[in-house]
Amino acid sequence: MQAIVSRETAKPRMSRSAKIAASDLNRKRVRPPPSVSLPGTIDRIIPPKRSNKSEKAQIGVDGADRLYRKLRIDNELVDEHGDEVKLKKGAHVEVTVTAEPKSATGVIDEDN
Repeated sequence: MQAIVSRETAKPRMSRSAKIAASDLNRKRVRPPPSVSLPGTIDRIIPPKRSNKSEKAQIGVDGADRLYRKLRIDNELVDEHGDEVKLKKGAHVEVTVTAEPKSATGVIDEDN
């Protein structure tokens, strides 16, 4: 254990911004876009009002604010084989929100 600690303390210290700048210089590194994933459940399937429209799936998003828990999407999905699939009531889903890297800001430390 002491050898591991000695090796770590022998390394030069870098600030967080210096680590980020060093990683930005690595051209092989692919930076994933900022995102968050929340679990959800299909609450109901809403039939179309007109025949030319598609049915909607209403998703109850766990962990969202009370006013924003309900999300409606077209119930037309494609699986990994390219086949069309539909969600069923009660199915567990994961809702992922992804932002463009330039539209997201860093975390602000509120203690300072």
